[in-house]
Amino acid sequence: MDNAAIWRAAAKDIFWYQAPTQLLDDSRPPSYRWFPDGVTNACYNALDIHVEQGRGTQTALIYDSPVTTTTRQYTYAELLAKVSQCAGLLVNLGIQKGDRVLIYMPMVPEAVIGMLACARIGAVHAVVFGGFASNELAARIDDAQPAVILSASCGVEPARIVPYKPLLDGAIELAAHAPAHCVILQRPQLPANLVPGRDLDWQGAMSTAVAVPCEPINANDPLYILYTSGTTGQPKGVVRDTGGGIVALKWSMANIYNVKTGDVYWAASDVGWVVGHSYIVYGPLFAGCATVLFEGKPVGTPDPGAFWRVIEAHDVKVLFAAPTALRAIKKEDPDCDYMGQYSVAPLQALFLAGERCDPSTLAWAQANLAVPVIDHWWQTETGWPICANCLGLQAMPVVPGSPGRAVPGYDVQVLDSTGNTAQTEEVGALVIRNPLPPGTFTTLWNAPERFEASYFSRYPGYYETGDAGYIDENGYVFVMSRTDDVINVAGHRLSTGVMEDVLLLDEEVVECAVVGVADALKGQVPLGFLVLNSAATARPDQAVSRAIAHMRNTLGPVAAFRQCTVVQRLPKTRSGKILRSTMRQIADGEPWNMPATIDDPDTLQEIAIALARLGYPRT
Repeated sequence: MDNAAIWRAAAKDIFWYQAPTQLLDDSRPPSYRWFPDGVTNACYNALDIHVEQGRGTQTALIYDSPVTTTTRQYTYAELLAKVSQCAGLLVNLGIQKGDRVLIYMPMVPEAVIGMLACARIGAVHAVVFGGFASNELAARIDDAQPAVILSASCGVEPARIVPYKPLLDGAIELAAHAPAHCVILQRPQLPANLVPGRDLDWQGAMSTAVAVPCEPINANDPLYILYTSGTTGQPKGVVRDTGGGIVALKWSMANIYNVKTGDVYWAASDVGWVVGHSYIVYGPLFAGCATVLFEGKPVGTPDPGAFWRVIEAHDVKVLFAAPTALRAIKKEDPDCDYMGQYSVAPLQALFLAGERCDPSTLAWAQANLAVPVIDHWWQTETGWPICANCLGLQAMPVVPGSPGRAVPGYDVQVLDSTGNTAQTEEVGALVIRNPLPPGTFTTLWNAPERFEASYFSRYPGYYETGDAGYIDENGYVFVMSRTDDVINVAGHRLSTGVMEDVLLLDEEVVECAVVGVADALKGQVPLGFLVLNSAATARPDQAVSRAIAHMRNTLGPVAAFRQCTVVQRLPKTRSGKILRSTMRQIADGEPWNMPATIDDPDTLQEIAIALARLGYPRT
């Protein structure tokens, strides 16, 4: 089936007020527009249609919060009633089609309700990860210029309460733009003081709101803005359109994840990330599934059995998680003793994304879960998978280290340093031939020039993913690292991802990172960081010696791998990505800023101490 036929057929599988007659507007590349004359509504496709088709009593949302010992379920009819009422609340506050609403909330049902309420009336939501620092939140307020902010008094972590309201107040004070109103969900763990005239109590405002119907929305009108970190320090507001987003996400649920109406689907992420938008909120509800909203962690809430408990308790058919979550569980429970306390029989597949899944973690999950473990690759910008093993089409053999072949709709290529097509298995820049499929980003908010310059200028006719890798003779794509993480050692281009795979061959190494640091003779040399599992018997110096020997025996002396250290943990973003670039900057003595998305700032201090022991930064 050709690309056009796929999306014509997929478009017929969603509700339209006005079905599109034109498939693609390609008059202004790279700003392509799918279904340009269609009219639809994301909330209608997520909720109303299921209730109208008689599935109102089916479970839509499962809220499981071990940090507050709360479990709650909403049927499609109950969730529709809440969302319609919240949409009425926004209308009461003057919100109209096209206005922005910023959502700064923890993993609570009200966050999902707020997102869908915006979609219902055509407001553009901009969700910011709960707990972001005031200055980062202020930057997003100034860029999106929301008329209303939906927030909560606090977030609840395993060992602490995070006061959101002071961070929000600080952001509004820093920002040039001032929202007219803030609606605050008061959580009993830490109620907040409200600002008279500006702040409203969520429950009070909801109690006086009247449910409103869906607004017909043009297919190319924005559904949401989602900010991703930019290399200039100015966040990039990725814009997802309405029609393409509905079509692509619903298609992906059946064809990639192999889930159907009534199945339970769990994306163990956060609504503040793209995974949360696509596969906690919109995708599962478009498909008529029950979606799990988990306010907890893979370990520590209360133990490494948290994921397996949720699978058993809610009959989860498909789990989507980050490899770093699996590595955290493996570190604390390498022999899966906690898994043995629960039945994971409902689980039929595990999908991994967010960081490349190393072969050893893949093998550990396969051996212990006995279900397909699918590493797949996508980005905030694409909104849904670029490469995957599509279980709903024709499942292919899993190849460790690869996220699979290109998903229908994506033409993935590898280009060399001159912009020419690379040879089979030659590492180069991973790109996607234009046009990108429906559901991918259409622009950057208030920055169309940056949209073109950042993604489409280096390789004309292609979207530059920023990732490096290769394609093998069977069409399997291997994403080895970010383009910046391909290091040049005495003229040899080496992937840090390949080196990390070698380090993980040691069964006591549960996690690792390799960065390229400056070297006066070779240009760059690799520097390794190892995290050992809780049952490790090797001393740190023994683990380092083994790592260096493994690297020399596997890749040879060309890798020049002679520097390595053991650390307790690696610095990561809240979504699980290892902060390799920041680690390299510290090692090279370059100026660096604390990343806004860092999960624990103390980890960078630990890295700096470890680097100092090795004599970095070098003078």
